[in-house]
Amino acid sequence: METKRFVEMGETIFDQGSVSDCAYIIESGSVEILEKQSDGEYRLIEVLKPNEIFGEMGVIDGLPRSATARAREDSHIFVLTRDAFHHMAQSKPEVMVPILKVLVSRLRQTMGSMAGTCRPARRELHRV
Repeated sequence: METKRFVEMGETIFDQGSVSDCAYIIESGSVEILEKQSDGEYRLIEVLKPNEIFGEMGVIDGLPRSATARAREDSHIFVLTRDAFHHMAQSKPEVMVPILKVLVSRLRQTMGSMAGTCRPARRELHRV
């Protein structure tokens, strides 16, 4: 089931290493994605804005969260559970195309940054 949640500025939505049980879509506000470094400090990976998705990798592969998500400002987010995500994929496979584009873009960004030719990933979802 998809639900809506309000998060206050600075509130952690999920921690790196935690269980991946849902994905999120930003309705309003912004969310920062942070990677915890070996020294305990956080490195900003990306700032996400309305209509962008995050947390989807763990819903797909079931692995722990690869980063921390924190509200950069007061935000409204939709929470999409694993069951709802899989139901949507089976009943409306066309809605998966924008998510696949996000994943491919993220992969290209990672590969580009490894080669020194990084282009920003787009995570914006368009209504189907």
